[in-house]
Amino acid sequence: MTIFGHVSHRSEWQLVKIDFRSIFNRRCTEADYQTWHLLNQGEPCLMGVKRIYRKLKPTSRCVMGKTYSVSMTSGPCDCTEADFECDYGYERRTDGKCTPAFWFHPSSMSRSCTTGMTFLNSTGYRKVVSNNCTAGVSVEYTARRQQCPVQAPKGLHLVTSEGTLSATLGTNVTFLLFLEEGDGARTSITLDFGDGHALTYSNVSSIEDGIKHIYKAVGIYRVTATGENSLGSETVMLYLHVTCQLEYIHLSAPFVAVRNKEVNLTAVLWPSQVGTVTYIWWIGNNTEQPVITLEGSVACTFSREGISTVTVQVSAGNTILQDRKSIAVHEYFRSHLLAFSSNLDDHNPDVAEWRLDVSRVIKNSLIEATGVREDRLLVTVLPGLPTAAEFFLLPDKQLNEGKAEKSSAQLDQLSEVLLNALNQNLVQFTLRPGVQVTVYAAHLSAAPLVDTSENHSGSAMLMLLSVVVVGLAVFVIYKFKRSQASTSMRRCRTKKNKK
Repeated sequence: MTIFGHVSHRSEWQLVKIDFRSIFNRRCTEADYQTWHLLNQGEPCLMGVKRIYRKLKPTSRCVMGKTYSVSMTSGPCDCTEADFECDYGYERRTDGKCTPAFWFHPSSMSRSCTTGMTFLNSTGYRKVVSNNCTAGVSVEYTARRQQCPVQAPKGLHLVTSEGTLSATLGTNVTFLLFLEEGDGARTSITLDFGDGHALTYSNVSSIEDGIKHIYKAVGIYRVTATGENSLGSETVMLYLHVTCQLEYIHLSAPFVAVRNKEVNLTAVLWPSQVGTVTYIWWIGNNTEQPVITLEGSVACTFSREGISTVTVQVSAGNTILQDRKSIAVHEYFRSHLLAFSSNLDDHNPDVAEWRLDVSRVIKNSLIEATGVREDRLLVTVLPGLPTAAEFFLLPDKQLNEGKAEKSSAQLDQLSEVLLNALNQNLVQFTLRPGVQVTVYAAHLSAAPLVDTSENHSGSAMLMLLSVVVVGLAVFVIYKFKRSQASTSMRRCRTKKNKK
């Protein structure tokens, strides 16, 4: 034997040669060897095999030689429970037995089995990989080949590939179908997408990759799957929410409201159909307890005069958008619609910022033309085309307390002043260099609350009835005169005939 090395890193390498010939002075023979059994915690079998090795006796002093090789003999063991593990879908209990897991149905293993064929029915155990045991309990624990059962479909499941109940408009939705029991090869599957389209497949195996479908409209669809064979059928369904991205909301609310008079608030969405939507409203001073609705409109009243703020949030899917409006609340007011020369429509982009700017310009033009105080006049440009606006005359705060009749009469006078200025084309403004816009008074008022007194409604009804009565009287007189004229003509004809 030759050994080389050095004592330290600084010393030189040293070579040492040891001669054992004086100790091992002969070659080993068969009498110098003994057998050695490889044990696994005292058990002779390891992975179903017994292994016996040959090694030197501790007292033998001999040389094996260069041609020596390790000698080993092996033989199979009888199978025991330790050579098997739990099969797929089974789990081991505390007593060591393998039983089906809560999510696994043993009968599902035969769903792709065709009647007349056979399949391997698991006993709940399988031999450990690379285990070479034989006999023993092998027959008891090994899967048995059995005839495919003949049964009706049972345990049909319908899910989406994403595992969710929502989908985006215009995207592929993949539906997956699973059958726990039944002859899958002879069970037809019909899938109704709920939008007027349906597909039928001859067997379950043909839809293992799923069924794809694209929805073209927003909504909640009832998707129904039916599995059917000669022994029966089973139906399962799910409700799929098809949505699209909410991009913009607009809170439509009156610019001015009458105290204790019901008004409607409406949230306008774009696009108008985005799926299931939740509306959250904060109205007036109620900032802690919002009103939650599934409809885009609510009715409310304001009990206090002043500026009230309304906030609405719209929740659609993962998107939440908000809009806010301020409403001036008064005991009474006057209003009138405004129209414009047609050239204004050519420059109207129909966006909120433009309407707000033009509202300020119109208000200033009305103040310059009539001298109305700024705090008593509000102007708003309405969305859409053709361009329209509305002005509101508010009561004088100094005359409002205890002098309601005088303040109301003053509002009527101011309204006449504004309407005269509008009818005489005195209200104009320059939109941009070279674009002069004229403001007119429209024929109908946009606000039904111009006068909230009951006398006014009664007078209007009385006037309508008077017009109807006068019309009937004119019609009766006309018919009477016509009948008299016909009678005189017949008399004249009679006299002529006699002559």
